[in-house]
Amino acid sequence: MRTVLLGPQRFMTTAGTALRSLGVDGPVATINAGWEEREDVVDELDTVLGGDTRHLRLYHRSLDVITKDEAFGSAALAFRDRHDALLSLYRLRLQNAMDGVYAVQRRTREGEGRVRGEATAHAALDDSIEVVRHIDQWYAAQLKGLYADLEAAAPIDSSGVIGWHRGELADLLGQSAAVVLTGGHVGTLLRTLRLFAITIPDDVPVIAWSAGAMALTERVVLFHDHGPEGNTEAEVFDRGLGRVQGIVALPHARRRLRLDDRDRCAVMARRFTDQHCVLLDDGTALELTADGGLPRGARILGIDGAVHELGTNGRGGVS
Repeated sequence: MRTVLLGPQRFMTTAGTALRSLGVDGPVATINAGWEEREDVVDELDTVLGGDTRHLRLYHRSLDVITKDEAFGSAALAFRDRHDALLSLYRLRLQNAMDGVYAVQRRTREGEGRVRGEATAHAALDDSIEVVRHIDQWYAAQLKGLYADLEAAAPIDSSGVIGWHRGELADLLGQSAAVVLTGGHVGTLLRTLRLFAITIPDDVPVIAWSAGAMALTERVVLFHDHGPEGNTEAEVFDRGLGRVQGIVALPHARRRLRLDDRDRCAVMARRFTDQHCVLLDDGTALELTADGGLPRGARILGIDGAVHELGTNGRGGVS
């Protein structure tokens, strides 16, 4: 299973090189639903990928479904409203919990309140981060319930129009020698991937960047320390395809994370300590190892809040 994760492609600087490195012989399927209304603006993408492309047009297909399947369209609208309400509650709980984490971290750093020594202070920090993980898990469980309600309200398997699109997409993917997932709006990308039950065979090479790279992971985490309203806490948004395991993909890391704030970065790395927080900045090209691990040189956040490069392989330590 060959998978390449790239940094942002504002000028398509590494996508073509990555595709050539895979030695692909045959048509390339592109999934750029995250571009939404610009999904058909593909001249530059076609040029970079060599011209032999099959654009799956998932976003426009989803509009076709909503137009033609009234039951699904109504259920999808209800899902969107309920998901927005769930996100509001999640973000409220998350912010309060994260405020507590940073308060405990400051107290730990300043050496205050060490009634039973340093070990107690670090245990307090770990426990406060565990509260955040519990909220993440609560949100994921609630979201799973919303998806179940959507399926019950408008069973996808009974929709002729969805079934038709799924069949055609399966044929297109079956004819493709590789798949490319671009960036854009990750929520739109995930919804269309789920709607059309997109699965990519293990033996088909994949290249992905930005939202596309996030969509390949098990758990899609949104983040932005420099948003228009200031810091926003990283949030577990949805499940991904799961082709890439053991990592949290962080595109545009230099622009979106306060990498100079080691305390804040340390909390993020500890919160997702079961996975590597991988920085995907401009020029990054990471081909995963044969066992799905990260290659030597991949840049990750350490629990000390610093950026490290992995050593010999994705399972090992940092150099």
